[in-house]
Amino acid sequence: MDTDSLRLFVRAAERLNISAAGRDLGLAPAVASARLAKLEREVGAELLHRSTRKVSISIEGAEFLPFAREILAQRDAAMAALGHGKANAAGTIRFAAPSSFAQLYIAPILPEFLERNPALNLDLRFSDAPFDLLEGSFDLALRNSTLGDSSLKARKLVDVEDILCASPDYLARRGTPSSPNDLASHDIIAFRRQGIRTLLSDTEERASFSYDEANCRVVMDDGASQRLACEAGLGITMNADWNVYRAIAKGRLVRVLPDWRIENDIALWLVYPKSNVLTAKVRVLIDFLVAKIGRTPPWRS
Repeated sequence: MDTDSLRLFVRAAERLNISAAGRDLGLAPAVASARLAKLEREVGAELLHRSTRKVSISIEGAEFLPFAREILAQRDAAMAALGHGKANAAGTIRFAAPSSFAQLYIAPILPEFLERNPALNLDLRFSDAPFDLLEGSFDLALRNSTLGDSSLKARKLVDVEDILCASPDYLARRGTPSSPNDLASHDIIAFRRQGIRTLLSDTEERASFSYDEANCRVVMDDGASQRLACEAGLGITMNADWNVYRAIAKGRLVRVLPDWRIENDIALWLVYPKSNVLTAKVRVLIDFLVAKIGRTPPWRS
């Protein structure tokens, strides 16, 4: 199978423009169209739908795309290992991350990343909703949970601490809890499916807090919205330190039960498909995120 044609297909699928993909690779539009048609005959499927107005990827093309990327990554890595050129950080990176974290810490540093890597483009999905890394054909994703999928690899970016907090106005109206048992009489802003959490005091005393038994008047999956709801006085939230530290520093939120910590093993992980060669473009993004966020987290500096 001709890797040049595969590279053209991947570029056309990313740009949804065959002529533009051809120009990126130094091909005239007619030559690019002919090469893609030849590849489609070879694989026995229409990979891209063409019309006079637009190009879209077919179902077969979407299924074939991650394999095409893998073949190209393997080829580039093999040639680099033999000394035939170097693995360049070029092309498009498909990267997914939780929306709340991305808004605060990833989006602001993207201009610096692109300035350092002028041959790279970014295709981003920022959402707190669950997604399938493999089905979405993402090169890399940021997740806030440990791996449950054996087809993935991960590198820890940073540990996360959950803390309890509320607005000064809410605490003035409802009182400040002095022990974990007091949480039962308060309004709780919750994420879905949180279950039971264990709290540890400075003296190693243990206590349990059950979301199923708590008065969860507001439930939402978006971390930024939950922080804003907490600032507005809707209740107490158990939220990630990176999400609320600025609000606490500015006095918009106050830590609740500061002598207690929430037991967890939560961390932010950079995740990528196990079957993929760690390409130069993905490695350079991982290294950048580790340097900017992982080594000295902005919320702890």
